[in-house]
Amino acid sequence: MNILLVDDHAVVRQGYTSLLAMMLGQAEVRGVESGEEAIAAAQQRVPDLVVMDIGLPGISGIETARRLIQRWPLLRILFFSMHDELPLVRQALATGALGYITKNASPEVLLDAVGRCLKGHRYIEQDLATQLACAGSDERLDPRLRDVTQREFEIFVMLARGVPPRQIAENLCISSKTVSNNLTVLKQKLNVSSLTELVHLAIDTGVLRVQSA
Repeated sequence: MNILLVDDHAVVRQGYTSLLAMMLGQAEVRGVESGEEAIAAAQQRVPDLVVMDIGLPGISGIETARRLIQRWPLLRILFFSMHDELPLVRQALATGALGYITKNASPEVLLDAVGRCLKGHRYIEQDLATQLACAGSDERLDPRLRDVTQREFEIFVMLARGVPPRQIAENLCISSKTVSNNLTVLKQKLNVSSLTELVHLAIDTGVLRVQSA
């Protein structure tokens, strides 16, 4: 059994790599820091499970999962992230990933999630599962986002977080013109006229969380 852990923080990556190796016994656990490295590692040897963060340098965890599953449709992916915003959780699971837990989860929850996903079962952290169920299983949290496609949503998130359009284009391997076109469509769909209004909408819909001091 081999597991690929994708996290850009070296200390976190080393710690959880060692923890999973210790808790799973015979498992081989490899760690990489970016989506690009994850894809390259999978090309060398397809893992039994990918444990993926969302916020990565370069292409995001969501885009990485999308590309991995497009190449290897049966690949099992478990998202393991600090982000607990429901729109992001929904987008992550929409890639075809089997599970989602937060980094606030206990090691026992992580081990349980890994074990279930390795067997091909879905696993969503209990609090998130409850929130998703209460919000409705077939709709995003906010109706204003209902008509936004997965690609538009990812561009929306990156723009709201202040990522420059040129960097978004590089991260998603698309042209700057495509980003610009998507931004125009997003403004129309979301009924905003500026990036400032877009950021306010991201906060209002729960896509972007303002950290309190």
